[in-house]
Amino acid sequence: MAIRHLAFLSPGNFPDTDPFDGLEHTLQLFAYGEALGFNSAWVRQRHLERGVSSAATFLAAASQRTLRIALGTAVVQMGYENPFRLAEDLATVDVLARGRLHVGLSAGAPHFGALLGERLFDGDAGSIDFSHARVDRLHRNLQGELLGDEDTFVESPAGRQRPRLQPYAPGLAQRLWYGGGSLRSAQWAGEQGYHLLIGNINRAEQTDQFFEAQRAQLDLFHARWRAQQPQASVPRVALGRVIVPLDGADASTRARYLAWAATRQARTLAPQGERRTLFARDLVGSSDQILQWLHDDPIVPLVQELRLELPYDFAPDEYRQILEDTARLIAPELGWRPGLDAWGVERAPAYAMA
Repeated sequence: MAIRHLAFLSPGNFPDTDPFDGLEHTLQLFAYGEALGFNSAWVRQRHLERGVSSAATFLAAASQRTLRIALGTAVVQMGYENPFRLAEDLATVDVLARGRLHVGLSAGAPHFGALLGERLFDGDAGSIDFSHARVDRLHRNLQGELLGDEDTFVESPAGRQRPRLQPYAPGLAQRLWYGGGSLRSAQWAGEQGYHLLIGNINRAEQTDQFFEAQRAQLDLFHARWRAQQPQASVPRVALGRVIVPLDGADASTRARYLAWAATRQARTLAPQGERRTLFARDLVGSSDQILQWLHDDPIVPLVQELRLELPYDFAPDEYRQILEDTARLIAPELGWRPGLDAWGVERAPAYAMA
């Protein structure tokens, strides 16, 4: 095992009657993860749910509550977004974070498009291009190219200047990730030079076996990356797994964790729904059990970055216990050290935990 980068992904849930409470606890969790030595903290972006609907807004706040930890979105569904306005927001966050932002993206029509209708769309949704081209438009905007010809200027009280997206965040365009889960998504990410996010959900395309499907996607991603960019650096792949250690939990919390996992077991036994979705099992057990399961996971030896996918609607102290048990009991046995970055280079320590 050679895990060099340890991350966690938070759903950012909150009570319907008190959004501040949940968002504040998630901000505190990001700071706590940094103090434990986690390399990055990611937030889901969801719509019409009790969770973070604007990852950029949330991470702007997180950038002011942390110093070192990388901040990520997983994933922004581009069907809901304007590629230029989102690029402005993301660039602003990256500047505030001093270059710590990583952006996970996905293509496709917005899931709630039909429900939202004119609340989201300015015209006929059938005429809108929701393909990967929309992701490319965001990428181009983040590259900071000057707009128009050499005689094109904008005038403002700040003076006359050549127009381009502002603020420009150098390097952000190279920190884009694509959410994989199918052969097509893995192929496209490799061809376009995006890093790859993979997790505990896949499509059953050539096989009904979860690990076989994920391995095929990973192999295709690397093959297409090498073919299209033979001179480029090695791509990053971040593997997500639901990991819930029992070690630091009290007896009642352990029982609740196990009961929660039992309700999700059936979905792992066969492809689900018309899209034939495959789910990996949730790793809920002692640290020794979880380490054995991770050693048996054929994908783990193929990556250097592991991401804890935190469950929905757990209590703040339960999230902290999961992070602490993982950082103390599990990740070091996989090769991770809190004083190293993703590639084994020594970095500055986090500030001390309160």
